[in-house]
Amino acid sequence: MNILIQLSHPAHFHLYKNVAKNLMDDGHKVFILIKTKDILEDLLKQSGLPYYNILKEAHRKSKMGILWDMVVRDWRIWRFVRKNKIDLLTGSTPEVAQVGWLTRKYRVNTGEDDMNVVPLFPKMAGPFLGTILSPRVCNNYSLEPYSVKYESYHELAYLHPHHFAADKKEVEKYFDAESPYFILRFSSLNAYHDGGIRGIDTEIAQRLIDILKPHGRIYITSERELEPQFEPYRIKINTLDMHHVMAFSTLYIGDSQTMAAEAAVLGVPFVRFNDFVGRIGYLNELEDVYHLGFGIKASEEGAANKMYKVVEGLLAMPNLKEEWQARRQKMLSEKIDYAQFLTWFIEDYPESQKTMKENPDYQFGFK
Repeated sequence: MNILIQLSHPAHFHLYKNVAKNLMDDGHKVFILIKTKDILEDLLKQSGLPYYNILKEAHRKSKMGILWDMVVRDWRIWRFVRKNKIDLLTGSTPEVAQVGWLTRKYRVNTGEDDMNVVPLFPKMAGPFLGTILSPRVCNNYSLEPYSVKYESYHELAYLHPHHFAADKKEVEKYFDAESPYFILRFSSLNAYHDGGIRGIDTEIAQRLIDILKPHGRIYITSERELEPQFEPYRIKINTLDMHHVMAFSTLYIGDSQTMAAEAAVLGVPFVRFNDFVGRIGYLNELEDVYHLGFGIKASEEGAANKMYKVVEGLLAMPNLKEEWQARRQKMLSEKIDYAQFLTWFIEDYPESQKTMKENPDYQFGFK
């Protein structure tokens, strides 16, 4: 087949990188389309995967600007599908559904956020969906009739032990991996679904540094511009090495959803501080079922003090790393290799959809 994969965020690069290689190894022709977004293009360049940037212009911040960008992408993807005789489109964006419907091609959307977190997606993609793949704990509301659920997470498409082994040598290119260190992540929280969402501000960040500093080194990765006082803590590494660095860290704290989940599946304790807490099924499961992290809603009264106490409790916990690795193994024993599952689902589509509807346990052949 000729398969189009659309990526709109660095997290989607990681989600699809192994799937794209699997598909190419199986003889399919894969076309990766992107827009300019953070480090997405840098990741693709370093990976060696071929790609096409269909929207190099700066991302517009207003809702009308976002809508216009989507229309431009729709037009360019439509032309690309026609020119390259695409058989199937896949990705996490409304454009996959829209253009697939317009061109009468197979289309497989992937998502892990509950639809109440991304309320525009059902409006923009719902009428055009073919299939949307989501973790079992994800609530797709009006899109449930189009949903196929699986027992895994996006992060297990690239951090499952089948695909990733943490390498201490990759960390020691930059610093000593044996000495304790902590990762802090500050998101920009400026996506269309982030309106009114609070996260880690300057005062909270400084207090966290004060708490952590006596216990080890601190490294900050940030989407937003850092205040001068935090610049000395900015981590300076190859972006492709970030998961190795994360795997040997003592603790992750941030207002990013994806990096919290990445820490969890690597067996690193996470503390997530934003107003999405309690609203996202897969993170609720990682926190409440597998006890791999803590979510604290930023707008709750006393939230910051609650977070400080959680961090201090983790720092005082004996055998922290060993305990979290045991919890990780429990989680892995119940989840599937999502990259292998997604590869199969795309290659066998639409028969794969029928298989999963009739026999959901078929997925456990991908453990």
